[in-house]
Amino acid sequence: MGTNRHVSVWHDRGVGRHSLFWRLFAAYAAVGAAAVTVLVLAPISVSVPTAPREIVVLLVGFAIALVVYLVVLARVLAPLERLTRLMQRIDPLTPGRRLDEVGGDAEVVALTEAFNEMLDRLETERRESALRAVAAQEAERRRIARELHDEIGQTLTGLALRSAAIARRAPPGIRTELEDMRNAARQGADDVRTIARALRPEVLDELGLRSALVALSRTLAERSGLVVERALDEDLALSAESELVIYRIAQEALTNVVRHAHASRVQIRLCGVGDGGVTLTVRDDGIGPPPDTVADATGIRGMRERALLVDGELSIRAALPRGTELRLWLPNPMRR
Repeated sequence: MGTNRHVSVWHDRGVGRHSLFWRLFAAYAAVGAAAVTVLVLAPISVSVPTAPREIVVLLVGFAIALVVYLVVLARVLAPLERLTRLMQRIDPLTPGRRLDEVGGDAEVVALTEAFNEMLDRLETERRESALRAVAAQEAERRRIARELHDEIGQTLTGLALRSAAIARRAPPGIRTELEDMRNAARQGADDVRTIARALRPEVLDELGLRSALVALSRTLAERSGLVVERALDEDLALSAESELVIYRIAQEALTNVVRHAHASRVQIRLCGVGDGGVTLTVRDDGIGPPPDTVADATGIRGMRERALLVDGELSIRAALPRGTELRLWLPNPMRR
């Protein structure tokens, strides 16, 4: 159906009557007719064999015809060249940008409309497929986290309790080894619970985004020694998908601070903005983004793609006087 509709657009605009092909043909025919007219009416004769002066005249006439045709061709194809340059500026990770009509032939207008409609379909299909992929990913995370907690975590906890009970009855010679086994099992159970919470934080489902970000930042501060400052608004109008996107981007941003920023302090701020949207800001006092940071690096691209799922915009820049600032903006859900 899409092809038929595009065909109808072309015919509605008169493409069949004034197509680019026929304009080029007409231009070529006009130049050829002008050359023939000059040859017929001008006092020019060609002898056999051709004299050098006659060859010069023919070559000059041919050159003039080529120049005229080149000028006409450039004027006819100029709208297509402008359209091509505009197409090359479209960034798939910056949705919503569309081509304006560049003027010219009906084919150019129809091509512009077809390209814009193709972008609409691609963005819709990409968003829907990405949402399905994220939903499947989160479901798998939830399953793995549950199995880690219920199976491996419980097994390690049982091992710790069993080794403690045996140690109380064991001879002094092996009691120390049993205590070490108990401590290792207890540490393993704690590590499993930490991994399970990172895979799918229960607090996000049970208590909401604000509590999940508080828990995330506290865990980060305890494990890394960073000073974490929080400013988190309550009662923000967010869908479950938006909350998950914000949490995952905050998690990735804080992890990057610990791994790469060499910072001593990080600020995380979540607040509403005047138009009903929501902004997440993560700012550190580290060394700042490296000069060779690229927008399509794996981590940054992953965060940008998550932001696109909820029509958000992600930016990363150097903070003043030092450090890095990540900013995520989500639109008003009523206007999406």
